[in-house]
Amino acid sequence: MGHPHKALRTTAVGVVSATLIAGTTLGLAPAAQASTTAGVRFVDIAGDGGTILKANVITPAGAAGTRGFPLIVLPTSWGLPQVEYLTQAQKLANSGYVVVSYNVRGFWQSGGEIEVAGPPDVADASKVIDWALANTPSDAQKVGMAGMSYGAGISLLAAAHDKRIKAVAALSGWADLIDSIYSGRTQHAQAAALLDGAGILTGRPSAELQQVFKDFFSSNLSKEPDLIAWGKKRSPQTYVDQINANGAAIMLANGWGDTIFPPNQYVKFYEELTGPKRLEYRPGDHATAEVTGLFGLPNDVWADTGRWFDHYLRGEDNDIDREQPVQLKSRSTGGYEGYSDWKSVAATRKKIALAGSTTIRANVDSGANGGVIFLSSILDQIAQLPPMASIPLLPRRWAAVWQSEKYASAQQVRGTAKLHTTVTATKESGTLVAYLYDVGPLGLGKLVSNAPYTFHGQTPGKPFGVDLELFSTAYDVPAGHRLALVVDTVDPLYIEHNPSGAQLTFSSPEHDPSYVSVPLRKQ
Repeated sequence: MGHPHKALRTTAVGVVSATLIAGTTLGLAPAAQASTTAGVRFVDIAGDGGTILKANVITPAGAAGTRGFPLIVLPTSWGLPQVEYLTQAQKLANSGYVVVSYNVRGFWQSGGEIEVAGPPDVADASKVIDWALANTPSDAQKVGMAGMSYGAGISLLAAAHDKRIKAVAALSGWADLIDSIYSGRTQHAQAAALLDGAGILTGRPSAELQQVFKDFFSSNLSKEPDLIAWGKKRSPQTYVDQINANGAAIMLANGWGDTIFPPNQYVKFYEELTGPKRLEYRPGDHATAEVTGLFGLPNDVWADTGRWFDHYLRGEDNDIDREQPVQLKSRSTGGYEGYSDWKSVAATRKKIALAGSTTIRANVDSGANGGVIFLSSILDQIAQLPPMASIPLLPRRWAAVWQSEKYASAQQVRGTAKLHTTVTATKESGTLVAYLYDVGPLGLGKLVSNAPYTFHGQTPGKPFGVDLELFSTAYDVPAGHRLALVVDTVDPLYIEHNPSGAQLTFSSPEHDPSYVSVPLRKQ
């Protein structure tokens, strides 16, 4: 993992920590109001090893003396307190569910240390279910789990280890932790800094977690195998066979611009699930598509979550099992599209040839970048204003640029664009970042997708192949526009590994031509 970036970490932690504090303060507003609603009890639950977990319980009105209500358990998000879900929990209780929301270990007033969805967190989920079945009028045959972000990951991991869980709604979560914050063998600096800063501000990071972040940010390549093993242990993808064997109905929802858990890592996991399943993607960044639901506002994600549980826990015939299981909301049109599976999203592919030979110098941001965590994707979500760059003005000294022809008709990009090229480096290590832009008549490019790629151990001067999947998306390129692929070496979202004076040459050998393959919806 190249050279250390301590200054980057310090700055990023400060910025994202401030963002988290603001977000947490806002998030408490509706929850505090909901906490005065009748039927809410605040309790202590003994988790794994006796660790006390702070929790709240909401039961349906008039539930005293009766039993048999379906149970939903909600673990909190990273850095947020136990009142996070009170508004949604009250709605679920009004619909006939017993709801138990608990603050995960290591955060706020719960005991223990932050384990990052490690075995104690998974065991805690089962202990909470045990407690709920013993102390509330809930039905052991009708148990569900749901959560946003950290709560989503814990819910999926719990479904792999506890057969009592019959349905899960994992909102803005992860299936593969390594593919989330270390995709393309590149550290996602701002995303990891958010997690690190939030953990320090609102919880008690364990010694193991502190060492993990230290190794991650210091770019200690010798620690890479340990970091990958640590992440795999905490990835639902690792336990997909157990989830399938247990048979829980799994609903996954994510944002196209999620800068903490990018959309790609959910796709592979979804495809490997064999039980009832549903995959939803919408515009937005991490948890921004569902956050309005915490304020009690109308929200599609939480509405579908309720329908999912109504069908798979209450047996309600509400058609959700007969709808197309893959539901996408376009970043451009805002409309929903249904597909029978992920492979059907892209009906065809169109290649853009990356001809010729181009050399760029490293260590300078060309002006093409993925934006700023949260801010950029929220602007895209609300105002359809993704990060932009003037393609003609990008300095070719630091950016390689290829463009398609002008399209006579609109091109509906759906799915995962794939880059294939040949690189020759002057150093054994390096980082490149690929960007796909929608370029208008005046040369202004709007970011469609991007992804980083890092290499180590290459022989200087010897060509090697690069295959890189860009982050999945749904974006419409208007008629008269072009697509452009831009590659440079620096992006504030990622830690780069380009030694001083490094250069990268991109070529397209006759026997192995370079291209970017763009997935398109059926026209």
